[in-house]
Amino acid sequence: MEKKKKAFQVPHTYGVCGAILIAKHRHQHKETRFHHVVKGFDLTGQVHLWQLRMALGGSLVLTAGQVFGVERFMWMGFACASLLSEYPYSGSTFTRFWQRIVGAIAGSCAFFVLYQLTPDGFHSLMGPLGGLCLGFCTDYRYKTAMNCFGALMLGTGIYGLHGAVLLRIADTVLGVTFGLVFAGVLHHLVAVRLLAKAAGK
Repeated sequence: MEKKKKAFQVPHTYGVCGAILIAKHRHQHKETRFHHVVKGFDLTGQVHLWQLRMALGGSLVLTAGQVFGVERFMWMGFACASLLSEYPYSGSTFTRFWQRIVGAIAGSCAFFVLYQLTPDGFHSLMGPLGGLCLGFCTDYRYKTAMNCFGALMLGTGIYGLHGAVLLRIADTVLGVTFGLVFAGVLHHLVAVRLLAKAAGK
């Protein structure tokens, strides 16, 4: 019964979000209609390749996480999407791959140490503190590290401190590895040919 209820809640939530989006934006961009967007979509352009990679990669990693029963697979999805979101489009994602892993390990370890050194009353403030620090970060590595605080604050209540920290690091490694492989395959099988075709026009 609970599974059926959850299955109903997801489309219902999407419906509410869609209704709000339409209500707030229905009077904007009146000159641009859906068929204009579809007609203008061209995979020989870097912008549309980037959009395709983001949409397809994000969908596949979340599907894989759910199918294989990965705990907290949304963390895996966030890591993968962050890797693929680098713009402008590039066939190489190695830089962000390592930065995301290093940032996740550093942020998780910092949370682990602070959690043990601070009193219980301070623990609920660690998430907002991480968000505040995130606002001052300009480097991707530091953003990744600070981003761990809010997630781990919630995860600690479910999995315990040790479990949440290990899970955060593991999901990050899985997510960016999936993203690295997916980006490489897509680039060599699809993007190289399309970009070469665009250059030959």
